[in-house]
Amino acid sequence: MKNIAILGSTGSIGTQTLQVIDANPERFNVEVLTANNQVELLAQQARKFKPNMVVIGNESKYSELTELLKDEDIKVYAGSEAIAQVVQTSTIDVVVTAMVGYSGLLPTINAIKAGKTIALANKETLVAGGALVMEAAKKQGVPVYPVDSEHSAVFQCIQGCPERKALKKLILTASGGPFFGKSMKELEQVSPEQALKHPNWDMGAKITIDCATMMNKGLEIMEASWLFDMPIDRVDVVVHRESIIHSMVQFQENSVLAQ
Repeated sequence: MKNIAILGSTGSIGTQTLQVIDANPERFNVEVLTANNQVELLAQQARKFKPNMVVIGNESKYSELTELLKDEDIKVYAGSEAIAQVVQTSTIDVVVTAMVGYSGLLPTINAIKAGKTIALANKETLVAGGALVMEAAKKQGVPVYPVDSEHSAVFQCIQGCPERKALKKLILTASGGPFFGKSMKELEQVSPEQALKHPNWDMGAKITIDCATMMNKGLEIMEASWLFDMPIDRVDVVVHRESIIHSMVQFQENSVLAQ
């Protein structure tokens, strides 16, 4: 039985993580849930999964969350400092970092220093502090498992790889977003509403906008470089509109796995 802390439990990754936990109650237990603004959903999740603690990042919503959970034996906290502290709780085994933006950096580093296994779904953490995070993980002997589909695919591809020098290139795929193929003239007329209509995935607003501009893929390149200790010029991107393949790995021609 693994005790799980989910940072960003009301987002896309967070809710899917809870679905996995719900389907495997004999293997996982929810210890901590955090969210930034979605008080009602966080309270619903807390009522169902009975965590030891919940944290709402927006301190102005602390009273509302407390009221919603007043009849539950659940500790309620608020603020970014509280999130950064609860991840160090001794009963936690795995911390799923699914917060938006670089707000996940400090909690992730604190969790690593406390010896927690990291399931990383917050690429900005590595973009903003990749050297700090990976150095701390190496020092503490803590595994950092990628949750984002592209990086999880790479992780799965390299299992059994005898040595890192056997890798020649990492290849991430991109759908191209909703504006793929449009001319510069057409792009001058696009709206935020159009940008929020991703052709293949239903995600949060920030990541969907980042996908529309392809900025998200730039962040993923940096994330892959840190996660897999790969020079950034050996991380490529190909447009794959169907989003069937999430990533690929190219091995050196003389490597054992390539033969």
